[in-house]
Amino acid sequence: QVQLVESGGGLVQAGGSLRLTCAASGRTFSSNTMGWFRQAPGKERDFVAAISRRNPFTYYADYADTVKDRFTISRDNAKNTVYLEMNNLQPEDTAVYYCASAAQFRSRAVADFGSWGQGTQVTVSS
Repeated sequence: QVQLVESGGGLVQAGGSLRLTCAASGRTFSSNTMGWFRQAPGKERDFVAAISRRNPFTYYADYADTVKDRFTISRDNAKNTVYLEMNNLQPEDTAVYYCASAAQFRSRAVADFGSWGQGTQVTVSS
């Protein structure tokens, strides 16, 4: 089991940027798929981005269409940390953002992610 703790959320104006950080504990971090999801009030939890290990030297990044070209996911295995750089934020990006871990390669499904953080609130004002 992987324990995850998110940080970096906050209030930002439209067009602004934030960087979310997810600190993970667990011996299998480098081989896990790490993902970011978000959930707005009254809505389902949606996939945002994920980064999966293709081989020991290459990782594959995947993005939801709604954030592609604005958000960037990255990881630092030496620090057991995954990041989500969010640029040109818009009011529709307002949600609680969750970090999650999965054993599957290239998964977008909530059900495939077995470990979750507590979430961090991102609010974008217009």
